[in-house]
Order: sequence, then structure tokens, then C-alpha cells
Amino acid sequence: MAQKKLYIKDILRETGNIDLQLELVAGEKGLSREIPGSEMNRPGLTLAGFYDFFAYDRIQIFGLGETAYLDKLTAEKKNEVYNTFFSFDILCCVFTHEVMPDDSFLRIADEKGVPVMVTRHRTTRFISLLTHIIEEVFAPMVSMHGTLVEVYGIGVLLIGKSGVGKSETALELIERNHRLVADDVVEIRKIDESLLMGSGSEIVRHHLEIRGLGIINVKELYGIGAVRNRKRIELVARLEEWDAAKSYDRLGIDEHYYTIMEINVPYITVPVRPGRNIPIIIETAALNQRLKKMGIYSAQELDERIQEWIKIQGQTDDGKGYTDQ
Repeated sequence: MAQKKLYIKDILRETGNIDLQLELVAGEKGLSREIPGSEMNRPGLTLAGFYDFFAYDRIQIFGLGETAYLDKLTAEKKNEVYNTFFSFDILCCVFTHEVMPDDSFLRIADEKGVPVMVTRHRTTRFISLLTHIIEEVFAPMVSMHGTLVEVYGIGVLLIGKSGVGKSETALELIERNHRLVADDVVEIRKIDESLLMGSGSEIVRHHLEIRGLGIINVKELYGIGAVRNRKRIELVARLEEWDAAKSYDRLGIDEHYYTIMEINVPYITVPVRPGRNIPIIIETAALNQRLKKMGIYSAQELDERIQEWIKIQGQTDDGKGYTDQ
């Protein structure tokens, strides 16, 4: 899949669950400029006259320090600084703390077609939020066939052969007040070395395919609370038809992992056959995963208790066995 591109206009619109609180105040002609990466620049040294290594092709962040410096300049010096600054092909400018740039800055920005935006966020907070958004867009991505649901706060990726019942399981989980993230094609992005974020294609987002029924719109049928746009993947569950000749894990002591883009995700295999309530099994698996995140491993703790019991019994056994009293 081709690398997704990000433009200035994109960060003014939908940015998932993150509100950048941006207001465009100048340079509307430049909204189609492409953002090349997640790096940003605070132009304090540049405004003071040091233009060596000026990263003009990045988003320029004007915090309280930059604006305080500009406020102390005379009108003549300020015009000189602005003309020199905008002689470079500036990508765009963002003023934090809801500080409005002066008329001269806005006028030159409009003439050059450089977008200027104002946000209510503090400087460090805004940089953190915007970096998260941009890095997610540029993160490595793969597409997988499966269904992603949020169950008790855990992102569960259901995989398996076509027709095994992934979508039907998701539908029952939605009925049980859990949420759908994606069906059929799940887009997975590697945000960092330990985090995989899953989402659905924009075209089929919030839709579910049920054999015998067709395509349904989960958001329209069950409400906005039944869906979400993206979710971290913390458990992979493979649904497969029951194979009597295969030995399935009955204790859960050993940990199994499914590797996606070099990240190991906890993994379980769920055999499907008539009479097995797969949605409840997925719910239980999600709750068990939450316990593991808290450091509680039920199977291991039971095994330790059994081993301790065996040890105690061995110490009290006189070698003659036990008889009814």
C-alpha cells in the first residue's frame, strides 16, 4: 500500500480522538501544502538572526518565548525580521497559548500563502498531540484479513479462515455492549516498538458483513457507542474449526504470541464447534488479558498452588498410604 500523505488542511479537520483546537487566521492559499514528517521547529534562534541550519520546511511553533521576543522589537526591526523569515519557503506557523500574531505577520503570511494557525494548547502539549497524529499517519502499516473488536477495553483481533464465524462473533459481542473497530480488512500501524494500532478502511468503516444477511451499518443500527475508529491490538484470537485430532491448550500456562511487524502480541486459538459460545470465550480471554497486564496469571498461580500442595503432601506422607478413619 502506498504511503499515506498528510496536508496542512488535514490537521485542521478530523484528527481522530485528538482535538488540536486549531483556528486558521491567515494563509488559506497554502492549506494544500504537504507535511513531510513529524519533526517541528521552534524558530527562536532564527528570529534572533541565526539562520544556519534553519529547518524552514517543518511546522514552525511559536510559543510564549518566541512571541515575547517579537513583542519587544520595534516596528522597524519587526518588519525586518518578518521579511527575512518569510524569504524562506515556510511550511506553516502555529501560535500556541491562544496568542494572536500581529497584523504585519498575518499580512506577509497571506501574501506568501503560508498558513498561520492559533491553538489554545500549551506549547509542549500541542507539540506532543501533533507529533502523535503525524507519526501515526507515517507509521509502517500492513493490512490483515480479520475483525477487530474492543472487549472490556482490550483490542482483540479475530483471525481465521473465511466463513469460520469472525463477523458473527463480533456481532454477538456488539449485542453484549462491546465495540466494533474494523471488519474484513484491518489496517494495522506500528506506532512504536511496542504498540500496534488497528483501524478500518475509511470506505467500509463501521460496517459488518453477515452471511445470509449482507452488509449492516453497525453505527446506524446500534448507535455511536457500538463503534470506535481505532484501537490498540493487545490480543490475537484465531478461530478455527474443531479438529478432534489436534491437541488444544487446556491449561494456559505457556504464553503464545502472534508476530505482527516484529511485535509479539499475546495469542490464543479458539476451536469452533456447535455448542461452544465463542463470544463468551472471547470476553473471558479479554478479561484474562487484563489480569495479566496487572501481573495476575491465573493458570500459573493455580499450577504453583498445586505444586505446593504436592510438596506438602509429600512431607506429611509416612509412606504407608492413607486409610479411612
